Parts: sequence; C-alpha cells; structure tokens
Amino acid sequence: MPQDSFTPLGKFLRDRRTRLDPASFGFGSGRRRTPGLRREEVAQRSNISPTWYTWLEQGRGGAPSADVLDRIASGLMLTEPEREHMYMLAFGHPPEARYRGTEGITPRLQRVLDAMPVPAMIRTATWDVVAWNAAAAVALTDYGAVPVEQRNILRRMFSDSRLQAAQEDWLSVARYVVASFRADVTRAGASQEISALVEELSRTSAEFDALWRNNDVAGQQGDGVKRLRHPEMGTIELEFSTFAVEGRPELNLMIYNPVAPEVAARIGEMAAVRAISA
Repeated sequence: MPQDSFTPLGKFLRDRRTRLDPASFGFGSGRRRTPGLRREEVAQRSNISPTWYTWLEQGRGGAPSADVLDRIASGLMLTEPEREHMYMLAFGHPPEARYRGTEGITPRLQRVLDAMPVPAMIRTATWDVVAWNAAAAVALTDYGAVPVEQRNILRRMFSDSRLQAAQEDWLSVARYVVASFRADVTRAGASQEISALVEELSRTSAEFDALWRNNDVAGQQGDGVKRLRHPEMGTIELEFSTFAVEGRPELNLMIYNPVAPEVAARIGEMAAVRAISA
C-alpha cells in the first residue's frame, strides 16, 4: 500500500514502530527489510491480532477501541504526549484522565519558588502542597512545620482551627474550596485516590459532610483575591493567580501578590529573617 494512502493515525503508528530497536526488545537483529520493529512484533507486544494492527496502520477495519490504543501505546513505548496525540488522531479528543501521583518537585523548580519575593506554592490535583517558599511560610502556612501527611489544603481547611479563624468568611471559602476540589480531582481522574480523605473528613467534620453531599462543582478560577487575618499583620489582601506547571500536568503553581505595598514589604522582611535563621 502506498505510504501516502495511510491515515494520519496509520502514519504515526508506522513512524513510531520504525524508530524502535528490535534488539532492545529481545527480537532477532538479523537482516530486516525495514528499520524498527515488524508489525507482528508490535502486535505481539501489544497483545492484539497482527492482522488488526496491520489494518490500523493501513487505515482499515474501523475505529479502534480505547483499550486497543492503550495496548499499542504500551507496545510502542509511547510517552504520555505521544499517547495523547495518538488518541487525538484516532478519536479527535485526548484520553480520559489517568491520575499520577507525585512525590515532589525538582530542585530547579524549588529555586524558582525561592526566587519569588511574594508567597508562592505548588499543589497537586488532589490539593497536596508539595512545595512553597519562605514568603508563603510567613504569610500563609509554614508547611515545613506540618507533617507530610497533613499537607493537604482540604484537610487543613476542615481540621485546623487557626486556618479557619484566619478566614473572614470561612463557610463561604470552605464551600468554594470543596466545589473546586471536587472538580479538580474529577478532571484529573483521581476520585479513587481521594476516597479515604473524603471518608475521613465526612466522619470528623459535619460541615464538610454537608458540603460534600451537596455535590456542588465550581469552574476553574485562575485568579481572585484572598482576605486573611494574619496574627502579626492583621487583615491582609492577597491577589492570587494559578498556573499549570509545564510538563507536569498534575501540578499547579499558586502565586499570592499582596495588594498593599506595605504588606508586601513586611512579608519580604519576615521572609528574609526566616531565610537567615533557617
């Protein structure tokens, strides 16, 4: 079949196949007419019929299922961006979200946080805080003093009395947090991962239980204003913005910019003292 008669999906699969080294997969490295793996070898690695795989490359046999595409993605050792591209070619939409947890960030990303003069932190799709800077520690929460398993924004919202007292209208904030949390974990495909947290908070907090049962969902709010009662600075206003971390779809960078210049200066002074004493 002429190469120009292949579908975009077929061309992509063929290109990925020809880039793989047979020897690295335990296949004979003897004489081959074309580079890369043979179609039957990809089919073997993907646990699908060689005929079915051949038809996919040739644009025959109808649309594949998501299960077949995932098997091929595994067989071809596709990266996550390549897998997403394959889904776009086959179905016109990306695959369903598959949540992947994270244990932290790179030193380079931490240095980016540390270079910021304003409070900034990074949280996961399940709202675990995995990184923060000195300004965030003095203006928001010193997560370094919080046990790792407790560094979850939702958990702290409903279990930390000091955090609750810092909110001017705690119930309204809590309602929005729960609705946003529900949307984020669903979007990330992490509903199973947060089931234990939800069960725990439903037992320990009547307010959370009621809000969770409401099933409210909030749209993504990339920015806004947060008003807090700070123990040393009094009531402060912070403009916040949320950004996705390039290459790390499970992470969000949150930056809090003080509205009042004097608050910004005070946070900077406190952060500097903290850094010296650290």
